[in-house]
Amino acid sequence: MSNTGTKYSLNKVNVIFSVIITLAFLFASADIRAEENDPLEPINRAIFEFNEVVDENIFKPVAEGYKYITPDPVETGVSNFFSNIGEISTIANDVLQLKFGQATHDTARFAINSTLGIFGIFDVATPMGLKKNKEDFGQTLGFWGIPNGPYLVLPFLGPSSFRDGPSLLVDYEMSPVEQLHHEERQGLQAIDAVDARAKLLRATKILDAAAKDKYIFIRESYLQRRESLVRDGENAEEFEIDVQEVDY
Repeated sequence: MSNTGTKYSLNKVNVIFSVIITLAFLFASADIRAEENDPLEPINRAIFEFNEVVDENIFKPVAEGYKYITPDPVETGVSNFFSNIGEISTIANDVLQLKFGQATHDTARFAINSTLGIFGIFDVATPMGLKKNKEDFGQTLGFWGIPNGPYLVLPFLGPSSFRDGPSLLVDYEMSPVEQLHHEERQGLQAIDAVDARAKLLRATKILDAAAKDKYIFIRESYLQRRESLVRDGENAEEFEIDVQEVDY
C-alpha cells in the first residue's frame, strides 16, 4: 500500500475513534431513561418511511429475483462465505471484551471453515460442535459500560443507536473486504447485501401481517436484542425483522 493510502486509512481510523470517544463521553454524562430512548422519533419515522419505500421498490424486488434464480445450495454457499468473513470482526471483538476462550473457539471455527470449508463456502465447523458466535464493536462498547444512547434509524441501514451507529464503521474496517480494490469491494458488498435481504423475505411477510405499528415493533425488538447481547454476551438469533438490519 502506498504512503498516501496508509495515511488515508489511518485518518479514517482516527476519525472513527474520535467520534466514538466523543459519543462515549456524552453518554457517560447523560441520564437517559427508558421512556426517553427515542427522542428523535419524528426524524426516525421519516427515515424509516424512506427506507420502506426504497426497500419496496429496489431492494426487495432484487432480493426476490436473486432467490428465484439462485439454486438453494449456491445461496447457502454465498451466505456461508460472508458469514465466515464476519468471523474476523467477531474474533477481534472477542479479544476487546476479554473473552479469550470464545476468541479461541471462534478462531478455530474460522480456520476450519476457511480451509476444509473452502473459504467458508461450506460450514463444516458447526457439525463439529463449533457453534457460531457474533460480536460487534457496539457490543464491545456496551461491555465496557457505554450506554446505548438514543435510538437512531439510519438511511438504508435501518435500526441503530448513537452507540451502535458509529460502531458500524469500526466493524466495516475490520472486514477483509474493505482491504480490496474499489471494484472488488463494491461487488462483494452488493452480493452480500442482496443475499442478506433475501434471507429476510419470509420474516418481512410475517412482520407486515402481524405488526400494528411496524416502526415501534422494529424499534423495541432491536433495542431488546441489543440489550440482551450486551448483557449476557451470549449468541442470539439474527434480527430477522426487516431489511433495515442489513448493511448496504
